Amino acid sequence: MSAPTPTGPAPDGPGLQRPDFGRPSPALLERAVRGYARFLADPAPAADTGDHGQADDAVGLR
Repeated sequence: MSAPTPTGPAPDGPGLQRPDFGRPSPALLERAVRGYARFLADPAPAADTGDHGQADDAVGLR
């Protein structure tokens, strides 16, 4: 079956997308702010860098 041909122009309306489409949600913005703040924060002085000894001198291991 085929759909009937519309007799006039399409009605004006928001369509299938929400009116705020493309605008980030407040929760997403807050998450980004927390991640950026964590990126800018000073690391704890006793924090383990996790290099697993890769920076050790080869001579010092003998």
